[in-house]
Amino acid sequence: MSQNTDKPYLVDFVLRHLWHKTSRLYNQKASEYGVSLSVGFILLNIDKEGTPSTQLGPKMGMEPTSLSRTLKSMEEDGLIYRKSDKKDKRKVLLFLTQEGIDKRKIAKQVVLEFNDHVMSAVPKGKLKTFFEVAERLDKAIDKELNEQ
Repeated sequence: MSQNTDKPYLVDFVLRHLWHKTSRLYNQKASEYGVSLSVGFILLNIDKEGTPSTQLGPKMGMEPTSLSRTLKSMEEDGLIYRKSDKKDKRKVLLFLTQEGIDKRKIAKQVVLEFNDHVMSAVPKGKLKTFFEVAERLDKAIDKELNEQ
């Protein structure tokens, strides 16, 4: 992505552009294993002790209907199963099946390889600055959201 000298960079454009490319890359990798980016992220966010589906939506930024549809297809594909919480029978927890655990290992490896690739392409000092800027952007966005 090179900067056009006639137009200034806009933060939202850069963020969206980079995320779009990253999600395309993750979707390409995920499709090699018969899953999608969303499925991979869900697999990475289900704890061994079980995770309520209500925790996944906010963590992943997914709409409830989209999350429900994805979870239903993951259950049909044998990646997850649902089980009532032992303490609170009203709460349903999600668990990974053995196939889900196997796919989770692959998803984790893909994420680690991507991070290694990025970290080898960008000098350490610049990455540190990137994370500092990302943290400030996060705070600025939170402030903006709270003011509305």
